Amino acid sequence: MTRPWEWSLLKRGRKPRGGSAAPVEQPSPPPATAAEPAAERDGVLVRMGNMSWRLLLIGVVAALILYGLVYIRIVTIPVILAVFVTALLMPSANWMRRKGLGRGSSTAVACVGALVVLSGVITMIVQPAVSGFSGLVDSVQQAVDDLPSYLETFGLNPDLAGTTIEAAQSELRSRMQEDWSQWVSQAWVAGTTALEILFGLLLMIVLTVYFVHSGDLLMEWVRSLFPRRSRVSIKAASEVAYGVMGRYVRGVALVGLIDAVGIGLFLVFLIDPGLAIPLVVLTFIGAFLPVIGAFLTGLLAAMVALVTEGWIIAVLVVAVVVVVQQLESHVFAPRVYGKALDLPSAVVLLAITVGGIIGSVAGMFLATPVVAVLAALLRNRPLVRPAAAGDSGGAASAGAAAPSGPAGSAQPDPSRAQAAPGEPTGAAPSGRPDAGADRERARGSAGVSAAGARGRGGRGRSE
Repeated sequence: MTRPWEWSLLKRGRKPRGGSAAPVEQPSPPPATAAEPAAERDGVLVRMGNMSWRLLLIGVVAALILYGLVYIRIVTIPVILAVFVTALLMPSANWMRRKGLGRGSSTAVACVGALVVLSGVITMIVQPAVSGFSGLVDSVQQAVDDLPSYLETFGLNPDLAGTTIEAAQSELRSRMQEDWSQWVSQAWVAGTTALEILFGLLLMIVLTVYFVHSGDLLMEWVRSLFPRRSRVSIKAASEVAYGVMGRYVRGVALVGLIDAVGIGLFLVFLIDPGLAIPLVVLTFIGAFLPVIGAFLTGLLAAMVALVTEGWIIAVLVVAVVVVVQQLESHVFAPRVYGKALDLPSAVVLLAITVGGIIGSVAGMFLATPVVAVLAALLRNRPLVRPAAAGDSGGAASAGAAAPSGPAGSAQPDPSRAQAAPGEPTGAAPSGRPDAGADRERARGSAGVSAAGARGRGGRGRSE
C-alpha cells in the first residue's frame, strides 16, 4: 500500500523507494536572438544621450556664471586680488596668532608691515623705473627704426622689414586721425574707468583686511548656508582651492623675485642702470604670466641692449636671460610651486589666450591660477571623497565608541572574539547566524513533517 508522502513524490517526478519513475524533461532555455545586441546598443545610446544633455546643461550654467562674473568685473577682480594678497599675508598673521597675538593685533601688524614694504619698493624701485620708462620707450623706438640696417648686416632683405614697419606706422596714424573725434568724445568713459580703478583698489584693500582678520569665520558662515551633508565637501573644496591659490601666488612672487634679481644684477653692469631698473620691474611683473612673460621681458631686454650697447652686449644679455630662465624653470620653480602649477605649457598658453579674450589684461593674469585651481579640484576630487567618508560615519562613530588603546588603535570587541556565556566553545560569535544551527533546524522541521504524515497514514489504515 502506497503511503501519502510517496504519492507526493510520484507527482513531483521523483523516484520512490523500491520503484522507478520516468524522468521529467526540463524546459530548454529559449535560444538567443538578435534582439539582445540591439537592446545593448540601445542602452549605450541612451547612456550617451543622458551624458550629453547633462554636459550641455553644465556648460550652459558655467557660461552663464562666467558671463555674470565678467559683467560685474568691477567687483570680481578686486575680490580675486584680495584673495591673492590675503594668501601672501596669512602665513605671517597665523604665525603671530600662534605666538599669542589676537586677531586684531596680528591683522594690523601684517597689513601695516605689507604697506611699509610696498612703500619701500615704490620709493626704491618703482619711481626710478617710471623715470626711466621714457628712455626705455625711446630705445625701443630706435630699435624698431634700426631694424632694417641690422637685417642688412646679417645678409637679409631690409626692404621687407622697412615696408612692413612703414605700413604699420601709416595705418596707426590713419586710425588715430580717424578716431580722434571719437577718442575726445570718450573722455567721459576714460574718467569713469579711472573711478572704477580707484573703487576697485579701495575695495581690494578693505577686503584684504577683512579676509586676514575673519576669513575663516566668513567661510564657516558660507558653509552654514548649505545642507549639512554638503558642508564637509564644500569645506574640503575650499581648502584645496585656497591652498593651490596661495602656493601659486607665493610661488610666482618668489620666482619673479629670483628672475628679477638674477637678470637685474647683470643688466646693471651690462647696460645703463637707468634702463636696467625698468627692465627689472617688468621682469618681476612678467613672472605672473607663465611662459609668455619670461619670453617677452627677455626679448625686450635684448632689444634695449642691442640699441644702446651693440650686438655683443645684446648676445650677452640673451645668454644671461636664457641661463637664468632655465635655472628658474628646472631648479627653482618645481621646488617653489610643487603641485600648485602642475600644468602643461600648452594648457597655460591656451588659458592665457582665453583669459585675454574674456577679460583683457586682467584675464590674462588671472587665467593661470584659475585653471590651476580647477585642475587641483578635478585631481583631488574633494567633493566626492568627503561624501564617501560621510556615508561611513556611522561605522566610524561606532568604532569611536569602542575603547581605544594608548596609541589610538581600536581594541577587539570581547563579545566578538570570545563565545558568550552559555554558548559552546565552537559556536559562532553573537550577532552572526550559524550555518550548522540552520541545518539542524531544517532537519527538525523535516522530521516533524514526516512524523505528521506517518500519523495521518496510520489513522487512515485504522479507519
